[in-house]
Amino acid sequence: MKVALNWLKKYIDIKESPEELGELLTNTGLEVESIEEVETVPGGLKGVVIGEILNCTPHPNADKLKITMVNIGESEPVQIVCGAPNVAKGQKVVVATVNTTLYPKPDEPFQIKKSKIRGELSLGMICAEDELGLGNSHDGILVLDTGLPAGTPAAKYFNLESDTVFEIGLTPNRADATGHLGVARDIKAVTGNEINWPDVSAFATDNKDLSIKVIVENEQDCPRYSGVSMSGLTVKESPAWLKNALLSIGLEPINNIVDVTNFVLYETGQPLHAFDAAKIKGNTIKIKNLPESTIFKTLDDKERKLASTDLMICDGESNPMCIAGVFGGKDSGVSDTTTSIFLECAYFSADSIRKSSQKHQLKTDASFRYERGTDPNITVYALKRTALLIKEVAGGNISSEVIDHFATPVEDRAVSMKYKNIDRLIGKKLNKDSIHQILNRLDIKTENTTEEGFIAIVPPYRVDVTREADVIEEIIRIYGFNNVEIPETLSSSFLASFPEIDPGKIRKEAGLLLSANGFQEIMTNSLTKAAYSQQLGDFNEAENVEILNKLSEELGVMRQDLLFTGLEVLSHNINRKQNDLKFYEFGKIYKKINSKYNEKMRLALYLTGKNEPENWLRKNESIKYHDLYSAVLKIFNKFSAESIENEDFHSDIFDYGLKLKINQKTVCELGKLSKKALKLSGLKQDVFYANIDWEALLRKVNTNVQFEPVSKFPEVKRDLSLVIDKNVSYESIKKISLKEAGHLLSKIDVFDVYEGDKIDKDKKAYALSFTLQDKTKTLNDKIIDKTMNKLMQAFEQEIGAVIRK
Repeated sequence: MKVALNWLKKYIDIKESPEELGELLTNTGLEVESIEEVETVPGGLKGVVIGEILNCTPHPNADKLKITMVNIGESEPVQIVCGAPNVAKGQKVVVATVNTTLYPKPDEPFQIKKSKIRGELSLGMICAEDELGLGNSHDGILVLDTGLPAGTPAAKYFNLESDTVFEIGLTPNRADATGHLGVARDIKAVTGNEINWPDVSAFATDNKDLSIKVIVENEQDCPRYSGVSMSGLTVKESPAWLKNALLSIGLEPINNIVDVTNFVLYETGQPLHAFDAAKIKGNTIKIKNLPESTIFKTLDDKERKLASTDLMICDGESNPMCIAGVFGGKDSGVSDTTTSIFLECAYFSADSIRKSSQKHQLKTDASFRYERGTDPNITVYALKRTALLIKEVAGGNISSEVIDHFATPVEDRAVSMKYKNIDRLIGKKLNKDSIHQILNRLDIKTENTTEEGFIAIVPPYRVDVTREADVIEEIIRIYGFNNVEIPETLSSSFLASFPEIDPGKIRKEAGLLLSANGFQEIMTNSLTKAAYSQQLGDFNEAENVEILNKLSEELGVMRQDLLFTGLEVLSHNINRKQNDLKFYEFGKIYKKINSKYNEKMRLALYLTGKNEPENWLRKNESIKYHDLYSAVLKIFNKFSAESIENEDFHSDIFDYGLKLKINQKTVCELGKLSKKALKLSGLKQDVFYANIDWEALLRKVNTNVQFEPVSKFPEVKRDLSLVIDKNVSYESIKKISLKEAGHLLSKIDVFDVYEGDKIDKDKKAYALSFTLQDKTKTLNDKIIDKTMNKLMQAFEQEIGAVIRK
C-alpha cells in the first residue's frame, strides 16, 4: 500500500525526515518496504513552459501543418511547426523546448530536438494533454486561460508537486491502516501529536428532491448501509490538487466524482460507490442475493455468472447494479452525462466479500479492505466527507437526508488485562501510566483500573485486537521492541507448554527406519465402510463418526482403526499378484464417545507373504509373528522407549497377539490377524498386524541419549534347556531371570524351541543362552555357578520347569 507524505501531513504534524518516519512506521508494525521520491507527472515538466502564439501561418509544403512564431519568454520568439487543428494566433499554450524529455507514457520517454519538418525549422513542440502525461486527450493542443507571462514553467501553472511515497507491506491483520488516517493513528501513538480529522460539520441537506429508498434484505452480510443523494452535478476533469493526490500514489484520475470516492477511500480506508441515480429503477436500492447463475455485466465489460451467495446491490426491480464491496456494474456507474448520483457507504461482512472476490477472481481496492474488515462506525462520516468534496469539485446539491440502516450496532470489545501478564510477555516491567497513555493514544480506553489490572475498551475498527495478548502486542509495538533490553541471563516463558521433542522429526526418523527395513509407506482414505465396525466385536458401532453428506455407503464413516483401510490396500495388491508385502502407515482414527469427537494418531504395520524373494542361497520362508515383533521393537529401541512389558491378549481381530506396555500404559497391540478380520477384505493368506498408539509412544520417547564405555571385563555365556508348560510365556522366564541374576545378566536369548513326540504334547522345550558380565571386575567360576544355580532353582519352583542336562 502506498502512502504519500504530503497527503499524510494534512492530518498530523510530522517533523521527522522521510527516513526517520519510515523507521518509526516499521517499528510500529507498518513495515516500510521502500521510500521513493515521486513526481505527479514523470519528469516534472522540466523544460516545459507557457508560450504565447504571436503568429500562425500555413506550412508551404503541407496542407495540415502550420508554422507558428511563439513567445517562450526568451529574447526572440521561436519558430515551431504544429499540426494541431485548433492552433491559432493569440493563444496561450504549453511548449516543450529543445532538449526537453516528455513522458506521454512512463516507460516511453522521448526528447524534443531541433528539427526540420517538410523543410521548415521547428524549435520545440506545442503540446497536447496526453503528450505531457497529464491525461488521455489528443483532440488538440492545450489552450490555457491564464494571465501568467510567457516563459513561466508549466509546472507552476499545473500546480505540480513532488512528493515522498512510502510503500508499506501491510499485513492482513492491520485492516485499520488501509488509509492515510489509519497510518496517522500509529504516528500519533508514538509521537503524541493529535490527528486533524477533516471537518464535516458543514454537511447539510440542500433539498429533498431526490429520495432513494433503501431495503436491506440480507442484514447478516450487510450489517450497516448508509447513503445520500446528490443532484445538479457536473461530471468533468478533477482539479489539480485532487489529481495530484491520486497520481502521487499511482492512481489514474477518471473524473471528479469517481476521483473523490477514491480519494476518501485512501484517506479513511472506507470504500464508497457512486451510482447514477437516473439508472436506479423505482428509486429504490435493494441489498440482497440473486438466484444462482444470474448474469451480471461488470465495469470491465465482462458478463459474469453470479453465485447465490454473492451479496448484490440491486435497483427497485431487483436488477443487479453492483457486486457489493467488490465491483460495480457497467450500466449503473457514473458517466459524462450523469447529473445526479446516489452515494453508497456500507459495512459488509468480511467473509461474504472474500467469497465473492475469490469466486469472480476480482481483487479491487474495495475488496482488499472489506475482506480484512472495515470500521462499522465510520460510514456516515465518510459519506459526509465525500458529499462535501463532491459539492466542491462538481457543484450541485445534497438532495436527501442521510440514510443509515444499522440494525445491530457493533459494540466496543472489553478485554480484561493483568499488569503481571503485560510485564511477563514483554519481558520488562513498564510504568503503569505509560501503559495507559499508549493505549489511550491508540483509541483504546482503559477502565476499572486496580492494582492488578484494568479493562481495555477496544474500538471495532481494530478487528485484530480481541484478546489480552493482542492488547499487549499493541503496547509493545508502540513502546518499541528495541527499547526492551536484553538481560544478562536469558530465560523464556511461554503462553503454552511446548513438547520437549519434535513430533515431525520423530515421525520422519521412524519412517526412514521402517523403509530401511524393507517396508513401504501407504496413505489411505480416512473414510470407510460402516460394516467393518459392525462385523468385529472389538469395535462399537455407536462410536462411528458418520458423514452427514456422505457420497456413498462405502465412504460413510470415519475409520475407527487403520486396519479397515489397510486391509483394502493389501487386498488390492494381492489381487494383482503382489503377495509379499510390508507396509506401514501413519494416520488418524476417529471415534464419537459420549457425544464428543475423538481423534488420535496411530502407526500401523502390515506383514504378509514371504520374508524375502526366493533364491538359491536362502530358503523361501514365510513371514512369522516374530518378524513383526522385531520391527516394532526396532522402533521402540530407536527412541529409547524403555521398560517394555508384554501381555498376552485375545480379541476378534487377532488369533493371538501381545500388548506392549510401558508403565502399565498400552502403547502397541500386535499379532496374527483372525480369519474374521481377514474376511472383511476377502484375504486368505496370513497377515501380521501391529497397531501402535503413536501419541502414547511420543510421550515415552527419551531424547536424552546416554553412552557408556565398553566394559574392560569379559562376558561369560551359559546355556540352559528348559522343559515347560506350553502356557508359560517367554516374558515370565525373562522376568525371573532379571530378578535372580540382577545386574550380572546383560542379555538373554532363545536360540531353539522344540515341540514334538519326544516330550509331552502339552510341553515345550526352550534352549536359552544367558550372557553374564560384571562391569567392575572379572567374573570367577564361583559367582557364575552360584548365579546359574539360582536361576535353575527359580525356574523349577516358579514355573515348574524341568532342567535338561
